[in-house]
Amino acid sequence: MQASAHETAMSGQRLAVAAEALYLANLLILPGAAFLILLVLYRRHACAATPLARCHLRQTLAASLWAGLILVAVNIAIVALGGYRAPATCAIVVLYFTLCHAALVLFGVMGLAKAMAGQSYVYPLLGQRCE
Repeated sequence: MQASAHETAMSGQRLAVAAEALYLANLLILPGAAFLILLVLYRRHACAATPLARCHLRQTLAASLWAGLILVAVNIAIVALGGYRAPATCAIVVLYFTLCHAALVLFGVMGLAKAMAGQSYVYPLLGQRCE
Protein backbone atom coordinates (compact mmCIF):
# COMPACT_ATOMS: atom_id res chain seq x y z
CA MET A 1 0.00 0.00 0.00
CA GLN A 2 1.46 3.33 -1.08
CA ALA A 3 1.18 6.40 1.14
CA SER A 4 -0.69 9.37 -0.24
CA ALA A 5 1.07 12.65 -0.91
CA HIS A 6 -0.71 14.18 2.08
CA GLU A 7 0.44 11.41 4.43
CA THR A 8 4.01 11.77 3.15
CA ALA A 9 3.90 15.54 3.67
CA MET A 10 2.53 15.11 7.19
CA SER A 11 5.23 12.55 7.97
CA GLY A 12 7.87 15.00 6.73
CA GLN A 13 6.36 17.77 8.82
CA ARG A 14 6.37 15.57 11.94
CA LEU A 15 10.03 14.75 11.31
CA ALA A 16 10.84 18.46 10.90
CA VAL A 17 9.05 19.27 14.17
CA ALA A 18 10.89 16.44 15.94
CA ALA A 19 14.25 17.73 14.67
CA GLU A 20 13.54 21.26 15.90
CA ALA A 21 12.25 20.00 19.26
CA LEU A 22 15.38 17.89 19.72
CA TYR A 23 17.56 20.89 18.88
CA LEU A 24 15.83 22.93 21.58
CA ALA A 25 16.00 20.03 24.03
CA ASN A 26 19.73 19.79 23.37
CA LEU A 27 20.15 23.46 24.26
CA LEU A 28 17.78 23.60 27.21
CA ILE A 29 17.02 20.35 29.02
CA LEU A 30 18.86 17.30 27.67
CA PRO A 31 22.27 18.41 26.37
CA GLY A 32 24.12 15.59 24.70
CA ALA A 33 21.31 13.04 24.87
CA ALA A 34 19.01 15.07 22.61
CA PHE A 35 21.93 15.67 20.22
CA LEU A 36 22.57 11.93 19.96
CA ILE A 37 18.89 11.29 19.23
CA LEU A 38 18.97 14.07 16.62
CA LEU A 39 22.05 12.51 15.06
CA VAL A 40 20.33 9.10 14.87
CA LEU A 41 17.24 10.74 13.37
CA TYR A 42 19.41 12.51 10.79
CA ARG A 43 21.31 9.35 9.82
CA ARG A 44 18.11 7.34 9.57
CA HIS A 45 16.01 9.81 7.57
CA ALA A 46 18.26 12.32 5.78
CA CYS A 47 18.28 10.52 2.42
CA ALA A 48 14.66 9.43 2.17
CA ALA A 49 12.93 12.33 3.94
CA THR A 50 10.80 14.97 2.28
CA PRO A 51 12.57 18.20 1.32
CA LEU A 52 10.98 19.96 4.32
CA ALA A 53 12.20 17.35 6.78
CA ARG A 54 15.62 17.16 5.16
CA CYS A 55 15.99 20.94 5.42
CA HIS A 56 15.08 21.01 9.12
CA LEU A 57 17.29 18.01 9.87
CA ARG A 58 20.29 19.66 8.19
CA GLN A 59 19.67 23.00 9.86
CA THR A 60 19.28 21.58 13.36
CA LEU A 61 22.29 19.29 13.07
CA ALA A 62 24.51 22.12 11.78
CA ALA A 63 23.24 24.54 14.43
CA SER A 64 23.81 21.93 17.17
CA LEU A 65 27.39 21.45 16.01
CA TRP A 66 27.92 25.21 15.98
CA ALA A 67 26.41 25.50 19.46
CA GLY A 68 28.84 22.88 20.75
CA LEU A 69 31.76 24.60 19.04
CA ILE A 70 30.80 27.97 20.55
CA LEU A 71 30.51 26.39 24.00
CA VAL A 72 33.99 24.88 23.66
CA ALA A 73 35.36 28.25 22.50
CA VAL A 74 33.82 29.98 25.53
CA ASN A 75 35.44 27.47 27.86
CA ILE A 76 38.80 27.93 26.14
CA ALA A 77 38.43 31.71 26.54
CA ILE A 78 37.63 31.29 30.24
CA VAL A 79 40.71 29.12 30.81
CA ALA A 80 42.90 31.46 28.74
CA LEU A 81 41.76 34.48 30.74
CA GLY A 82 42.66 33.04 34.12
CA GLY A 83 40.45 30.05 34.77
CA TYR A 84 37.07 29.65 36.40
CA ARG A 85 37.95 31.68 39.52
CA ALA A 86 39.06 34.77 37.57
CA PRO A 87 36.90 37.91 37.68
CA ALA A 88 36.50 37.83 33.88
CA THR A 89 34.74 34.46 34.07
CA CYS A 90 31.48 35.94 35.27
CA ALA A 91 31.48 38.50 32.45
CA ILE A 92 32.22 35.85 29.83
CA VAL A 93 29.46 33.57 31.09
CA VAL A 94 26.91 36.39 31.19
CA LEU A 95 27.86 37.49 27.67
CA TYR A 96 27.68 33.92 26.39
CA PHE A 97 24.21 33.31 27.82
CA THR A 98 22.76 36.68 26.84
CA LEU A 99 24.21 36.78 23.33
CA CYS A 100 25.06 33.32 22.03
CA HIS A 101 22.84 30.90 23.92
CA ALA A 102 19.77 33.13 23.78
CA ALA A 103 20.24 33.65 20.03
CA LEU A 104 20.61 29.90 19.44
CA VAL A 105 17.42 29.24 21.42
CA LEU A 106 15.58 31.97 19.50
CA PHE A 107 16.69 30.43 16.20
CA GLY A 108 15.37 27.08 17.42
CA VAL A 109 12.01 28.53 18.43
CA MET A 110 11.70 30.19 15.01
CA GLY A 111 12.63 26.90 13.35
CA LEU A 112 10.07 25.01 15.42
CA ALA A 113 7.35 27.51 14.50
CA LYS A 114 8.25 27.19 10.81
CA ALA A 115 8.29 23.37 11.04
CA MET A 116 4.88 23.38 12.70
CA ALA A 117 3.62 25.59 9.86
CA GLY A 118 5.07 23.22 7.26
CA GLN A 119 7.65 25.74 6.05
CA SER A 120 11.40 25.42 5.65
CA TYR A 121 13.72 27.59 7.73
CA VAL A 122 17.36 28.57 7.38
CA TYR A 123 19.17 29.46 10.60
CA PRO A 124 20.66 32.97 10.36
CA LEU A 125 24.48 32.98 10.23
CA LEU A 126 24.65 29.20 10.81
CA GLY A 127 22.47 27.62 8.17
CA GLN A 128 22.79 26.75 4.52
CA ARG A 129 20.13 27.23 1.90
CA CYS A 130 17.78 24.31 1.42
CA GLU A 131 16.98 22.83 -1.97
